[in-house]
Amino acid sequence: MAQIKNIGIFTSGGDSPGMNAAIRAVVRTAIFYDLEVTGIRRGFEGLIKGDMFTMNRKSVSNIIQRGGTILKTARSEEFKTTEGRKEAYEQVKKFNIDALIAIGGDGTFKGAKVFGEEFDIPVIGLPGTIDNDLCGTDFTIGYDTAINTVVDAVDKIRDTAESHDRLFIVEVMGKDSGMIALRTGIAAGAEAILIPETNSDLNSVFDRLEKGRKDKASKIVMLAEDGEVGGAFEVGRQIKEKFPNYDTRVSILGHIQRGGKPSCMDRVLASRVGVAAVEALRNGRKGEMIGLIHNEIAYTPFEKATKHHTEVNPNFLKIVEILSI
Repeated sequence: MAQIKNIGIFTSGGDSPGMNAAIRAVVRTAIFYDLEVTGIRRGFEGLIKGDMFTMNRKSVSNIIQRGGTILKTARSEEFKTTEGRKEAYEQVKKFNIDALIAIGGDGTFKGAKVFGEEFDIPVIGLPGTIDNDLCGTDFTIGYDTAINTVVDAVDKIRDTAESHDRLFIVEVMGKDSGMIALRTGIAAGAEAILIPETNSDLNSVFDRLEKGRKDKASKIVMLAEDGEVGGAFEVGRQIKEKFPNYDTRVSILGHIQRGGKPSCMDRVLASRVGVAAVEALRNGRKGEMIGLIHNEIAYTPFEKATKHHTEVNPNFLKIVEILSI
């Protein structure tokens, strides 16, 4: 095993709060072990273009509390091609990078897996996505901040809903995963939750609204974006058609969910896995995502980490039904 002297680090895919905390942890841990760190801007695209710079202690000062990512992030169609990955490897050699740490979600890890295998370069992944849809970690970096942002927003929506006796359909991110909608729906006291994992149909929502308290001043229906039942406006249209007496409104929270200062939980999670990533590379590990399972560091091969959760805890669904009366 060749000795690692220079670690390249990048963030890819959608940004998530806590990515900066992870970058900080990687850089400072590498320095602690007398290793160099090369920052790569704009993910795989920056890897291809050679948009890189040497990082030091000062590079990561005063960033643990900042949302987004100081390394920027971008999608890269070129990296999906053999030619694009060859260009990226030429840049890796040019900057004397011995190993990579990729912070992102399933798309990031799929690209990292292929690149690492094609050019025999060690790559470790850190789970940076607000969707919490990766196997191999109980929580992903950014998820806790995102759900707290959603709950705060829905609490504010509830205030105006109660003032006007309105029903709000609130759409959150997670077209392939309903983890945000499910947890925030419970926390915000939603009357119904629509998520892709349960193949929810609107009849269940109609039934819940039909049987619910008629004197309740406000009602909230939470749904994950782009579900089989359609987006928030389609759901709103059908509810209005079925219950014309409801003053039905739609609120799409959008990219507000990605922003903001990371929560304490996300900062600690990012710090722990960031340290573990550098130590994993020093110990010869590669092709794995590092997460936390039962509060312990866990190593999951990329091919397993990128498989989405397809089941939700049935107890959560029961809680929604019980508490919505």
